[in-house]
Amino acid sequence: MAQTYQLSKEAFVRLEKEYDDLTNRGRIEIAQKIETARELGDLSENGDYHAAKEEQGKMEGRIAQLSVMLENAEIVEVDANSQEVQAGCVVGIKYEGDEHVESYLIGSIEEKRDGVDVMSPGSPIGQALLGAKVGDTVGYEAPGGTLRVEVVSIDV
Repeated sequence: MAQTYQLSKEAFVRLEKEYDDLTNRGRIEIAQKIETARELGDLSENGDYHAAKEEQGKMEGRIAQLSVMLENAEIVEVDANSQEVQAGCVVGIKYEGDEHVESYLIGSIEEKRDGVDVMSPGSPIGQALLGAKVGDTVGYEAPGGTLRVEVVSIDV
């Protein structure tokens, strides 16, 4: 069974545009770079050729990644009236015994925003936080044992 990728509508549209750009303009540009490098002669010592082939490999990897994500995407809408942690919100948490508040966006790395780290809703802490409210303390299993965090804020 394929993994489901929870994405906002904005992220889904942005990834579709990136996919279309890479599969059209990107592939044409790489093919031109490879052809230009081939014309320079001996491919075994042709740095331009090897660089273009490496770039092509990275781009094709990203195309494959985007294809899987778009195929298995689940569009999530953040309920602005909800008082619970949900995919797409930014949650402020404080670890038990610590006063430092850490903020995380609950969602896919593709949802990344400046200044906020991303936490997968499928991770142990992400699963524990889903549905929690401000003031709740939740526990989750980590390699070193059970850790507990308090939900300090929820921003949609």
